[in-house]
Amino acid sequence: MCGFAGFSDYGDSLREERYLWMALARRMAGRIAHRGPDDRGEHVSNHVALSHVRLSVIDPEKGVQPMTKKAGGHSYTIAYNGEVYNAAELRRELEALGHVFETDCDTEVVLNAYIEYGENCAEKLNGIFAFAVDDTPRGHTFLCRDRFGVKPLFY
Repeated sequence: MCGFAGFSDYGDSLREERYLWMALARRMAGRIAHRGPDDRGEHVSNHVALSHVRLSVIDPEKGVQPMTKKAGGHSYTIAYNGEVYNAAELRRELEALGHVFETDCDTEVVLNAYIEYGENCAEKLNGIFAFAVDDTPRGHTFLCRDRFGVKPLFY
């Protein structure tokens, strides 16, 4: 099991005091450390801070989170928990559309699906999941969970 936490503030910039927000993100990860004993990571952008704790199952070396990808000169960062059952099928679809994958984990599949389909990516996902995406080009944070709420997502 993994877990993530975070916050966003679109009324002010987090960059000026990034070290403070990074420390807070680390403390948030510490509070949920029991959900992921194998790894933890943090991300702070201009308006979003995310922390993630990981139970490594697939691609332990490359599947580090929060995971960031660049597309069209913009950055997208995801914190994810779950399993997408149709990840292999969706990966092939995204590769056919020109997406390049650097890992074997479904986290990257979900992130590329978000980059390609935006908020409509949820319609493509079959599984149990919860995730947050720091979407810098659109200037918002996207939160999503599986339709039955198997994976927790509180806001």
